[in-house]
Amino acid sequence: MISLPNDPMILLSVINMKLRDSYSGLDELCEDMEVDREMIEKILEQIDYRYDEETNQFI
Repeated sequence: MISLPNDPMILLSVINMKLRDSYSGLDELCEDMEVDREMIEKILEQIDYRYDEETNQFI
């Protein structure tokens, strides 16, 4: 399991960069990094960001 930043804004930046550069979807990222998708989504929902499958990013 990879350690992710606790700060939601930094987490947003890291996740969107990894989605853009390395992964075709959030499930692929979570599986590869061994992180919980629900945890990421809950943290980013706190700052009003939601995953958009069409653009493959949190917006």
